[in-house]
Amino acid sequence: MPKIVDPVERRQAVADAVLRVAAREGLEHASLRNVADEAGLAVGSVRHYIAGSSELMIFAMQELARRIDVRIHSHARVLLDPAPAPDTDRRDRTVRLLAETLPLDAERREESALWLSFVTAARTRPELRPRAAELQAGLDALVRRVLVELERAGALTPGLDHELETRRLSALLDGLTLQAVQHPDLVGPDDLHAVLRRHLDTLARQ
Repeated sequence: MPKIVDPVERRQAVADAVLRVAAREGLEHASLRNVADEAGLAVGSVRHYIAGSSELMIFAMQELARRIDVRIHSHARVLLDPAPAPDTDRRDRTVRLLAETLPLDAERREESALWLSFVTAARTRPELRPRAAELQAGLDALVRRVLVELERAGALTPGLDHELETRRLSALLDGLTLQAVQHPDLVGPDDLHAVLRRHLDTLARQ
């Protein structure tokens, strides 16, 4: 009797393999053959789920975004809890939520490096640009919602330009991510937390 293959599990195995190869050897080495070898599958089996290299990269970007979203979502539920909390507690929860986008440990450093690789590749690969734009839009939406919730809680300086502050905080997170990935010995978790806290202090109601 032929073995029944779960297509969802198989696609997940392929996505995991793409990200492992890309993290270890770079996006340029995440070919169908290398990914198939990494997943322990025949190339034909991978082609059954992924048509070509472009679709493979888009699929991997979607999987990376899903992983990050799942982790951030649990923190977002805590931050957006309607129950009142002291300002210091809300501030700490805000820092923890936004810090989930930063390379604070080996796992998140690898995810951040992959994210930067995909975004850089999108500059010369038009098929990747829509997904890269979605990733950036997702970060912007998270930052914007954080600012809205802080203002609603009375923890934000009144009258701030939300769009400007969203872009400023989003750019800060991008810059911290880049520096921490490139220079982890110079920009560690304590530095990331300290810079993020200082920035939020500048937005807080005095």
